[in-house]
Amino acid sequence: MKKANKKNRIPRPEHPRPQFQRSTWANLNGVWAFAQDPSRSGEHRGLPEGKNFDQEIMVPFVPESKLSGIGNKDFMPCVWYACRLAISNGWTTKRVLLHFGAVDYEATVWLNGQLVGTHRGGYASFSFEVSQYLKEGDNILVVRAVDDTRDCLVPSGKQSDQYDSYGCFYTRSTGIWQTVWMEAVSPTYIKSVKYYPDITNGRVGIAAQIEGDTRDYLLMARVWSGNKEVGNAQWMASRDLRFSIDLETVELWEPENPFLYDIEFALIKNEEIVDYATSYFGLREIEIKGYAVLINGRPVFQRLVLDQGYYPEGIYTAPTDKALKKDIEISMAMGFNGARLHEKVFEERFLYWADKLGYLVWGEYPNWGLDHSNPKCLERVLPEWTEVLNRDFNHPAIIGWCPYNETIPNQDKEIISGVYHQTKQMDPTRPVLDTSGYYHVITDIYDSHNYEQDPAVFKATFDKFLKDDKEAFTNGAGLVTPYQGGPYFVSEYGGIWWNPGQKDKRAWGYGNRPRTEKEFIERYRGLTETLLFHKKMMGFCYTQLYDVEQEVNGLYTYSRKPKFSPELIKEINSQKAAIEKE
Repeated sequence: MKKANKKNRIPRPEHPRPQFQRSTWANLNGVWAFAQDPSRSGEHRGLPEGKNFDQEIMVPFVPESKLSGIGNKDFMPCVWYACRLAISNGWTTKRVLLHFGAVDYEATVWLNGQLVGTHRGGYASFSFEVSQYLKEGDNILVVRAVDDTRDCLVPSGKQSDQYDSYGCFYTRSTGIWQTVWMEAVSPTYIKSVKYYPDITNGRVGIAAQIEGDTRDYLLMARVWSGNKEVGNAQWMASRDLRFSIDLETVELWEPENPFLYDIEFALIKNEEIVDYATSYFGLREIEIKGYAVLINGRPVFQRLVLDQGYYPEGIYTAPTDKALKKDIEISMAMGFNGARLHEKVFEERFLYWADKLGYLVWGEYPNWGLDHSNPKCLERVLPEWTEVLNRDFNHPAIIGWCPYNETIPNQDKEIISGVYHQTKQMDPTRPVLDTSGYYHVITDIYDSHNYEQDPAVFKATFDKFLKDDKEAFTNGAGLVTPYQGGPYFVSEYGGIWWNPGQKDKRAWGYGNRPRTEKEFIERYRGLTETLLFHKKMMGFCYTQLYDVEQEVNGLYTYSRKPKFSPELIKEINSQKAAIEKE
C-alpha cells in the first residue's frame, strides 16, 4: 500500500467547505490503494485491515473516470479504498473529525482495523469523530463503497442502469467522488451555524449548535463588510443557541450585486479562544406575490439553464475548482442568471461560487432510479434529503428546493407530499417545488416540461394560459393536481439537437435537428421569447448548458466550447421579461 499523496500534487486542494472553515484541517485527496470486490468478500480477505489491495486510485475521482487512473466503466457493485495517515501528537490530543464530501452509495469506514461507522446516501456530506481510533504516527484508513444503480431503492440521478450510457443517462459514478478531509477541534467546539436574514430590520439571526460541555464558555461573533466591522454579539454558550446581530450597514445579496458579509466565530473559555471559524452570509429574502417570485421585494425573472454537473475526464467530479467557477461564468456569458442543478446534489464549492457570482440555483435531489410507488422509497430519500437541506441551508444563491423530478404516474402521493412538508418545516424561507414537471401533489410553484420544437405551436400552447388560468399547460393531465394560481414556469424546454458533423450514431437530442445555425437561433429565439414575454411566467429553464456524452443538445460542447456566439444568446435571454415590467 502506498502512502496517500505520495505521488503528484494533491488534486482539488482547496478547502471543501468555504462557508465554515477552520485552519486546523488536512486534505486527504491523492493516491490511495484501491480494490474492486464484485463478490463482496473483502471483509473475509482482510481489506478492513488494509491488506490485499491490488490497484491505486486518485481520490476524489470515481474509478469510472480517466482522472482516477482506473477508467473502468463496467458495473462495480463494491469497491474499497485505503490510505496511510501520519498523525502528529498535536492532533491526538484533540477531537478529530473525518469528513467525506460524498460517497456513492453506502459507505463503511474503518480506522486501524476498527469499524468507525456507516453512511447511506451517495450525495450528502457526512462525518465521523475518529479521535478514539487514531494513534500517533501511521494509521490506516479504509473505506468500502457499495453501489447498485439497478436497485429501485437506490437514487442514482442520471447514472446509466445499462452497461453503456444512452439517451439522457450517462456514465456511472461509484464510490468516493468528493474531497476527503480531516479536521482537529477542541473538546468543546462549534458544530454548526444557520443564518436567518432579516432585511427589514437590518439584522441577521443566527442559530448555533455547540458540541461538548458548554459550561463557562462564551460564543463571540463579529461581522465584517470588507475591512470594517459592522456588527458583533457575544452570548454564554449552550448546546443550542439563538441570537441576532444588528448590522450598521445593510447591503443586500442580489443577482446583480451579490454582496456577502464575512463573519467570524470564537468560542472562548477563561479569556482563551478554544475554537475559531470563519464564514459568510448574504442578506436575501424570497417572497411569492401573485405570479411572481420576489427577491428582496423585487420580481426577478429566473433565466435558468439545466446543469447536469458532468465533466469529460472527472465524470461527477470537476477536475479543478476553476472548472466549477467556469460553468457559472459560461452560463452567465449567455445571459442566464441561474440554473437547475439537475438530478444531482452539487458540491459546496459550486454553491460557494454561485454565492460569490450572484447565480440563482435550485437545489435538487437525484431521485431517478427510485420506484416512487414503493413506500420504502421515503426511507431512502428523507434521511439524505434532510442532510442536504442542513448542509446547504445558508447559501443565498439557493432560491428554491426541488426534491423530485418527473415522477411516475402511479407514484405514492404520500411520499411526494411527505418530503414537501418536511422540506417546508426545515426551511420556511424558500419555496418548494414538489416534483418538477409531470405529477404534482402539493407545491409552492407550479411548473411543466415542454419540448415542443415549433415556436408557433409552443406559443399557442401558452397563449391559452394568458387568457385563463384553467388553461395552464400541465404534464399528465387528469393524473396531476391542476394549476391553482401562483408562480408558474416552464422548467424544461428547448433541448434543441445540434451536432453538425458528428458521426456518432448514439447521439441524442430532442425533436428534429435544425438544418442551419440560423434556423437554430430562430427556433431558440421563438421558444424563449414566448416565455420571456408571457405575463404569467416567473421564469424558464433551457435544456441544457453543455452536451453530456451522447446527449448533444447543449449550448456548449462537453468540453465547454460555445456552439454559438454567447453574445447572441445573451441578447435574447437578457431582454426584459413581462413579469419584470409589472
